[in-house]
Amino acid sequence: MSHPKEQWISENQQHLSAAITVVKARLVERLRQASMDLPTMSAVPSVEIALQQYQSLDRSQPPAALQQLCHLCQLSAFEQEILLLCAGMELDATFAPIFAAIHGDAQRNYPTFSLALGNLPEPSWTALSTGAPLRHWQLVEVGPGRSLTMSPLRIDERVLHFLTGSNPLDEQLVGIVKPLGLVGELVPSHQLLADRLVKTWQRTRTVVQLWGGEGGDRTTIAQTAAHQLGATLHRVTAESLPTAPLELNRLTRRWQREAAFSQSGILLEWSSNAEQAGTVSRFIEDLPGLVILSSPIRQQLPQKTMVSFEVDLPTPTEQQQLWQSNLGPAAVDLNGHLQQLTSQFNLNAPMIESAYGEALGDSQSDIPQAHHLWQACRNQARPRLESLAQRIQARATWEDLVLPTAQIAKLQELEAHLRQRAKVYQTWGFAGQSGRGLGITALFAGASGTGKTLAAEVLANGLDLDLYKIDLSAVISKYIGETEKNLSRVFDAAETGGAILLFDEADALFGKRNEVKDSHDRYANIEVSYLLQRMESYRGLAILTTNLPDAIDRAFMRRIRFMVQFPFPDWSERTAIWQRMFPTQTPTDGLDFRKLAKLNVAGGNIRNIALNAAFLAADEDESVQMRHLLQAAQREYGKLERSITDAEVKGWVSVKS
Repeated sequence: MSHPKEQWISENQQHLSAAITVVKARLVERLRQASMDLPTMSAVPSVEIALQQYQSLDRSQPPAALQQLCHLCQLSAFEQEILLLCAGMELDATFAPIFAAIHGDAQRNYPTFSLALGNLPEPSWTALSTGAPLRHWQLVEVGPGRSLTMSPLRIDERVLHFLTGSNPLDEQLVGIVKPLGLVGELVPSHQLLADRLVKTWQRTRTVVQLWGGEGGDRTTIAQTAAHQLGATLHRVTAESLPTAPLELNRLTRRWQREAAFSQSGILLEWSSNAEQAGTVSRFIEDLPGLVILSSPIRQQLPQKTMVSFEVDLPTPTEQQQLWQSNLGPAAVDLNGHLQQLTSQFNLNAPMIESAYGEALGDSQSDIPQAHHLWQACRNQARPRLESLAQRIQARATWEDLVLPTAQIAKLQELEAHLRQRAKVYQTWGFAGQSGRGLGITALFAGASGTGKTLAAEVLANGLDLDLYKIDLSAVISKYIGETEKNLSRVFDAAETGGAILLFDEADALFGKRNEVKDSHDRYANIEVSYLLQRMESYRGLAILTTNLPDAIDRAFMRRIRFMVQFPFPDWSERTAIWQRMFPTQTPTDGLDFRKLAKLNVAGGNIRNIALNAAFLAADEDESVQMRHLLQAAQREYGKLERSITDAEVKGWVSVKS
């Protein structure tokens, strides 16, 4: 017993062959009436017999491709036979001499509108117009010629493949439109979203937007929904769409036809580029069938109604289940650690699978170790943030940090909040009360070089987290609304790994909100309000540093959980900083740290002086000595537009001009 698809292909070929024979019989009858004879004419039946043979065929289910095409494109009987003329030219070699004989010219062995109008029943001039189905749907191509009616006609290659039962992607769509592969498995929350999408589209037949979360999750949800609707899904990116109206129109018509032929929906992936809104809107305006827009942020289109669904990453419970599925029996030994992983890292199914594979590769056994899993999760979370911020390699420890006892205690309390967030938020249920206020925000205030960035490094290193420094010049935009989009990209990317975000010298962005005097002031306040909301909901730690704590708005200060003042170091603290400044491998000779501490500079300047002195000594092939430090200090003071006083170097080394 043959397979249903193979049986349909066989029946479809019989149906197409019989339909083409009817058209051939009509042309041969005209030649016979004109007393013309061709060697191949004897094998062609009369029109009556050809019609009987065609009509006697059992109608297959689903219908033959020709029937489907005529229904989809609303072809008249005359238009159908023009299409069959062109198909016969490609599939039956005996058509060429017949065309040449009717034209009375051996060189014109091809179909034309003139031939169709003069030899086929129910001729209609409207079939030739660009608005009629044959040309609107680009079913036939009109070649070069002296006139429209005398120009050669050719069936479009994709249409010919469709009629013969083959279903390749239209060649002119290749490279722009890409078929999606197999449907992946969804976590329960994403399956629920796919079900909602299906119900919405069945009721409204409108464009559906999936936004937020990871692009891979949005794609899998869209694939699942399309599969439930009995459609395949093809992907196109907004960046690949032509901007020229004529080219975009041709592409749109090609896809409209392709969607009908292959019963396909379109997944349009659109980044946050607002300049593409017009092109996207024109492309999807008249698209038939299922249209799903996928974007990292919620998009708005001019004069286009969309139903939008926000896509979140899998819930912590679902992530734990994904880990357990990958780890198998080994998950029992890592149960407590899995809760820490899902509390700190917000990964989807492909990321978790990749992290498991990476951790397994780093492990010496068949069971990945906890620290390997943690590092693998960090690696999975990095790519989204790497292009938006500068990652700082955190190597500093608590031993490197010189601060008063009160400040050290505050920083250690801050570290405890981050370390115990899984227990307090998840196990003890605080996260279930409200999604707001779960972010941990700290303000580090103090003069430049007092250790604010170093403290952030200490926290990141101690907690085994990534530290990213945010470039405010790349975040703040003079264009209305762009600053919020930039901040959204940063926070969304950071959510995956709960990285520590360091907004250095944040006064420009987190300063006092302005009184509203014009529209720009109003939008500036909206930017600050948006930032406050994102900080409240951010899973990780956001550190703001400022040299001017008094400039911070009080409303903003209420949202900050920790305020750490970094004072200018006194003499004893500067002594401790100097003692920690030179690595054990550095050769030194006669250094007096108590005298060096008389230099009235902060820790950042001390590091510059020590490093420059080391280069001076290395260039002389000597150990680092007080004279090298004096020379380096003079240069550092020059940068600060200050002069070294006698009191600072008294009893240290004599100052030489």
